[in-house]
Amino acid sequence: MSTQVSATPTLSDFCEQINPRVLNQIRRSEARRTHSVERIQQSWLAGVEKRALVRLAERTPAWITPDHLTTLGLVAQIGAGASYALSGSYPLALLAVIGCLALNWLGDSLDGTLARTRHQLRPRYGFYVDHMVDSFGSLALMGGLALSGYMHPAIAIGLLIGFLMLSIQSYLAAHTVGEFRLSFWKFGPTELRMLLVAGNLALFWKPRVHLLGSVFRLFDVGGAIGIAGMAAMVIFATAQNTARLYREERIAR
Repeated sequence: MSTQVSATPTLSDFCEQINPRVLNQIRRSEARRTHSVERIQQSWLAGVEKRALVRLAERTPAWITPDHLTTLGLVAQIGAGASYALSGSYPLALLAVIGCLALNWLGDSLDGTLARTRHQLRPRYGFYVDHMVDSFGSLALMGGLALSGYMHPAIAIGLLIGFLMLSIQSYLAAHTVGEFRLSFWKFGPTELRMLLVAGNLALFWKPRVHLLGSVFRLFDVGGAIGIAGMAAMVIFATAQNTARLYREERIAR
C-alpha cells in the first residue's frame, strides 16, 4: 500500500481535518459565487410591464421596501381566494377578486424591480421567499375557486398541481441549466391574471357554456384548458432540458 503526502496543506485540507462544517460553508459560498441564473421573461406584455414597473419603482416612497410589497402580494392573493369562496353566495365578491388580483400584481411584480432599482438585491433570500409566497398564494387562490361553486374542486386541484409541477420544473432548471423562466409560450403571471379578470367579468354574463351538446361551467372549461396547457409546458420543458443536460454531460467511452 502506498500513500501520498502533500508537502503544503491547503486551507481546505486544514478545514476538513479541524472543522468539516467550515469546509462545507466554503464550498457552498464558492458555488454561489460561480453559479449565476439567467432570468428569462418573454411574455406578451413583458416589455410594457417592465417599463411600467421601473417608473413605479422610481416613484415609490423610500419607506416602502421590497418586503412590504411581497407581503402585499401574498395578502392580496389570499384575499382573492377568500373572495372567490364568498362569490358563490355573493356574486359581487367577483369584483373584489379583480381588485385583489390587481394588488397582487403590484406587490408580486414590483418587489424585485424595486430591489434592483435601489441596488438592494438579496438574490437567494428574494428567490426563496418570493416563490414560497407564490406557492402559498396559489394554494389560497385555488382553494377559494374550489369553494366558489364556479369551478369543480377537482379542476381547481388539477390547476394547483399543474402550477406546482411547472414551478418545480423551473426551480430545477434554474439550478441545473442556469435559466429561470418566468414565462412559457408567451404566457406569464400577468397574462394569467388578465385571463382570470376576463373570466370573472364573463361569469356575470354567462357562467355556463354549451359545448359538444352539453352544458359546462365556464370556469370548468377554462380550467381544463389550463391544466392541459400546463401539462404540455411541463412535458415539453422537461424533455428539452433533459436532452440538453444529456448532451452537456455525456459519459466518455
